Amino acid sequence: MTDTDVSRTKAWVMAARPQTLPAAAAPVLVGAGLAVHFGVFAPLPALAAFVGAALIQIGTNFANDYYDAIQGADTEEREGFTRVTQSGLIAAEEVKRAFVLTFALAAVVGLYLVYVGGLPILLVGVASLISGVAYTGGPYPLGYHGLGDLFVFVFFGVVAVTGTFFVQACAVLAAPLPFGIPPGTLPPAAFVASLPVAAISTDVLVVNNVRDLEEDRTTGKRTLAVRFGYGFSRVEYVGLLVLAYVTPVWFYLQGYGLAVFLPLLTLPLAVRVARTVCTETSGEALNPALERTGKLLAAYAALFAVGLAL
Repeated sequence: MTDTDVSRTKAWVMAARPQTLPAAAAPVLVGAGLAVHFGVFAPLPALAAFVGAALIQIGTNFANDYYDAIQGADTEEREGFTRVTQSGLIAAEEVKRAFVLTFALAAVVGLYLVYVGGLPILLVGVASLISGVAYTGGPYPLGYHGLGDLFVFVFFGVVAVTGTFFVQACAVLAAPLPFGIPPGTLPPAAFVASLPVAAISTDVLVVNNVRDLEEDRTTGKRTLAVRFGYGFSRVEYVGLLVLAYVTPVWFYLQGYGLAVFLPLLTLPLAVRVARTVCTETSGEALNPALERTGKLLAAYAALFAVGLAL
């Protein structure tokens, strides 16, 4: 393999941003753990949910890389991880084709999930794909108008966890292609279990936006951090962590047992990362904090899934 091949391979890996994949794995882990508790665990739908979520995550990353570059949101002063379109490592049209292909593959996986989960999954899948592009593309980019945090909270948290549980429960409790929501396939616990994943996934974006605040302000990208400043974003980050760590109390009060408190083992990591986010603004400090928030999400989700299953 030539140096050019190696560098192109590395460039595509950089564009895919594998460090963000915990955001795809975490909701599936929690949805599967809850499914075990309810006696509806179904491995094939759970696996398909993960593959679909990972493809949507990667496709969204490609789309962000492409649209941020062509709309001028990424500049040479960027302190974050290298963007392949803006830096010229991969041509813009290639990145565009990549995100279209990745979303198409996600849609193919989604066909099986629609067969299992019916109309609700079809609607959710279409909304997820459209939102993945609309995050930085289209006539009203969500991330450019302060709606990125809400997008992540809803789609990478609430929808992803409840959807993972739903397709497993449908596979066990319902006939294929249900038109509505079959009984027992969407209990309140699925929504509550989604909140920690939604919260910490959103915190990944908060760190990103705190790091990029000054650049985003100059390029017209109106994230919540740009609109309301460092103080607001730091309160948001800590507040979302509080939501994540108080959620197990609800399950304990519902009789799930002490195992639901296993995620508290990750609290020291959460405190360390929060301290960095609350005191630093440079990419040198916040890039590691971004990766650590992703690791926190993965560790929390894994422990929470085990606690729910037990």
